[in-house]
Amino acid sequence: MALWRAYQRALAAQPWKVQVLTAGSLMGLGDVISQQLVEKRGLRGHQSGRTLIMITLGCGFVGPVVGGWYRVLDRLIPGTTKKDALKKMLLDQVGFAPCFLGCFLPLVGTLNGLSAQDNWAKLQRDYPDALITNYYLWPPVQLANFYLVPLHYREDPASTTLVSIPPEFSTSDDLSAATVTGEWQPRLDRKVDQKAK
Repeated sequence: MALWRAYQRALAAQPWKVQVLTAGSLMGLGDVISQQLVEKRGLRGHQSGRTLIMITLGCGFVGPVVGGWYRVLDRLIPGTTKKDALKKMLLDQVGFAPCFLGCFLPLVGTLNGLSAQDNWAKLQRDYPDALITNYYLWPPVQLANFYLVPLHYREDPASTTLVSIPPEFSTSDDLSAATVTGEWQPRLDRKVDQKAK
């Protein structure tokens, strides 16, 4: 309980920094859970570089982008009624999710070492399925998030949900699993089909 109170004090004093660090921490935790409990890699087989990349993605991209988006969304649609939450969820899923996913997938591809040409081919191939799968999970989560959760805690439920996503919805065997801002991430361990170019 003391840890929770310390977190709340830090969140009140430095909301932006704490949310960014929380996103990175939860993405890293999701990767550790994926590697140890789902993939059963063991400590010797743990890919610490993959976990570090997920923490970096959380702190450097997901946390700032999602946290910033939630602030903008709260300014565009102030209020906490059920109707306001529904409007926020619709704008989030129709406007933000497709753009976020279109940025996130190439970023992960780049971190996986894909060339620009392979990254583009992969995005064209995987984006539609990733977006459709996003719509299976995130509308109800975001509706609850926007209705029940105060703005300064909003990133936490979204990130916490990510920790539970199974590895088949992960970014790759080389990056992480169980995390990444909610949109389903196609596996990047497949090689790009040269005929698809």
